[in-house]
Amino acid sequence: MRTLGATGLPVSALGLGLAALGRPGYINLGHAGDVGDTHVEAMERRAHEVLDAAYAGGVRYFDAARSYGRAEAFLASWLRRRGLSRDDVTVGSKWGYTYTADWRVDVDEHEVKDLTVTTLRRQLGETRALIGEHLALYQIHSATLESGVLDDAEVREELARLREDGVRVGFTATGPRQAATIERALEVGGFDAVQATWNVHERAATGALAAAHEAGLGVIVKEALANGRLTERGDADGRLTAAARERGTTPDALALAAVLARPWVDVVLSGAATVDTVRSNLAALEAQWDARAEEELAALEEPADEYWERRSELAWN
Repeated sequence: MRTLGATGLPVSALGLGLAALGRPGYINLGHAGDVGDTHVEAMERRAHEVLDAAYAGGVRYFDAARSYGRAEAFLASWLRRRGLSRDDVTVGSKWGYTYTADWRVDVDEHEVKDLTVTTLRRQLGETRALIGEHLALYQIHSATLESGVLDDAEVREELARLREDGVRVGFTATGPRQAATIERALEVGGFDAVQATWNVHERAATGALAAAHEAGLGVIVKEALANGRLTERGDADGRLTAAARERGTTPDALALAAVLARPWVDVVLSGAATVDTVRSNLAALEAQWDARAEEELAALEEPADEYWERRSELAWN
């Protein structure tokens, strides 16, 4: 256990993100096979099984969003079933995207982004109705410079009120200009945490995340496995898998260990959709990311524009 930046919130080194658990479609490689039965009741049972396995493995930070289908509802029912309080776990969620797929995968648009104060107020009410007092961190979902949300006076005023109520405020960054978004957020202030993509393919935000950590913000890393590309099923040339086997671990665990080795990281999220996957991810806590691994796998890094272009081509499944 450690503290999320200067927030005082207790978190585990490995957290669980619910993007792949709360809706039948997502862009992780092989997600359809992981999900199986997509009836709501079946998916809720599976989500609870994964949450149970994560909790048994020491995970104490759970990350949802309004756009993750029924993720908040599944998390809420699990918290009730386990009788867990805010003292037992730290829960974060996000506002800004509205889920529109209506529990289908074969749609053109799965979620709609709107970072206005109207959406913030509506979705905060929806989140609180489900999660209630468990909500410890509320984040802008995919803030960008182009959206203008970091400088929106009404949004900032609403978020300031939320902080006064005892909920920490954060933002997530996305795209090839993540670093610039983080730098702007540090300039305007008012944030307790940042969540961004960082993995051995996409390292462009390294300096900005280190600066955020130095400024006292909690740092949460998402998409550490590059939506399945940094797993055995997605390791096209086998270099990551070979390095993992040499070290007696799995490629996903080694890729997660690479993130945990960064001194500015508080939490790295597992995006597991099955019990087996979350258990494999938990092996990252014992995996060794050493100087030789850093050197051997440095060639996996991609230019940010190229990485995000490839991500945009991943199919919802």
